[in-house]
Amino acid sequence: MTTVIGKRPSDRLHGALEKAQQTGLPVQAIGAANAMAARIAADSRFDALWVSGLEVSTAFGLPDENVLGSRDLADVVMSLRRVCDLPVVVDIDNAGGSAATARRYAFDLTAAGAAAVCLEDSVYPKCNSFSEHRAQGLADADLACAQIKEIKAASAGNVLLIARTETLICGGTLDEALHRAEAYQAAGADAVLVHSKDTTGDQAMATAHRWNGVPLVTVPTAFPHISQAVLGEAGFAMAIYANQLSRAAMTAMRSAADSFRTTGMFRADALADVQDLLRVADPDALACL
Repeated sequence: MTTVIGKRPSDRLHGALEKAQQTGLPVQAIGAANAMAARIAADSRFDALWVSGLEVSTAFGLPDENVLGSRDLADVVMSLRRVCDLPVVVDIDNAGGSAATARRYAFDLTAAGAAAVCLEDSVYPKCNSFSEHRAQGLADADLACAQIKEIKAASAGNVLLIARTETLICGGTLDEALHRAEAYQAAGADAVLVHSKDTTGDQAMATAHRWNGVPLVTVPTAFPHISQAVLGEAGFAMAIYANQLSRAAMTAMRSAADSFRTTGMFRADALADVQDLLRVADPDALACL
């Protein structure tokens, strides 16, 4: 995605979504819980960043259950924007479960420079969509619509709103999910996301086949085998790879730590240079290692 100097992050993201609908190439957003992940994402030419509630909660040592506040997320947004200019999309879960709390999320994240927020219709307190120790519940659709209207008003058009429904996650039908998506579009959502944990990807493909409205977003965590090209051909304007960098980092850290326990040393060729760390915040930094 080409950066347009002088345009608001939300304008740039809106333009990218429109282009994606025309070209069939979805905007690619990647989860970034910190500035290091943001720098890697920019170097790898991703189009946008996703501030994941799961990733940030995990980084803070908190459960993914509505424990994060708007200021926690705003601090992450600002740290990402220090090191790159990619549009930042923020996962605000159910925005605290009320219209009043949604207003605060919108105000704080607009001030931090977010390009978009993603509001889900889970009941408060939420749980992770893939949890098996707790069941996700759906909030009243009227509440979600009221939250959408509050966010749009509080952000004064400076932040796009992606409305996400957990209907399929909660065992509902595609008809029910699309009915909610249509209501959220009518309430002012700029894009919609029908989340799915179907590992075949069939639910996602069926959603795209039947949707005809504002840009459609997907989070293909459960179906990573479906390529960007196939998602674009199906009609998705954005694909959010929500937590892959954190999962990759966890695997790499565990491997390095286990290797040390076995050999009593760290292999330099298996580690990033110290200079790489310094260059996250200072691209011109030099180091002897």
